[in-house]
Amino acid sequence: MATTTTKKTLTPIQWAAAIVGAVFLLAGIAGFVPGLTTEYHNLETAGHESHALLLGLFQVSILHNVVHLLFGVVGLAVATTNVGSSYWFLVAGGAIYVVLWVYGMLLDPDSTANFVPLNAADNWLHLLLGVGMVGLGLFLRGKSKTDVKKMVP
Repeated sequence: MATTTTKKTLTPIQWAAAIVGAVFLLAGIAGFVPGLTTEYHNLETAGHESHALLLGLFQVSILHNVVHLLFGVVGLAVATTNVGSSYWFLVAGGAIYVVLWVYGMLLDPDSTANFVPLNAADNWLHLLLGVGMVGLGLFLRGKSKTDVKKMVP
């Protein structure tokens, strides 16, 4: 009995979504690893009271780590579906991170509104991630074998 398998080749924009998703997944996992996360004993569920720092720099909480894990899973999932989903993950996800940067910049770090939590390092990383993701999505939009321009307005 002969079987055939279809090898699905990912387009550049799907690879980008997969890589971004994998990075978020790794960041979410790392946030739960003592040693990679300093002050791990101060890891709180949410809020600015969490003083755990991923890589000794980025303020994290359980909620913050779970958001990274979920974002990573979404990125990996859309990368295997189609180019349109990958495009929207990068562009809309990047836009979310730019909005999060603005929110973090306007936020009093000690207020209850800082529920994620965010510190200055997080804020600037969010800007870089947002601009990078939007830029990747827009740059790779026309570089795929399947014409993303037909799938995305």
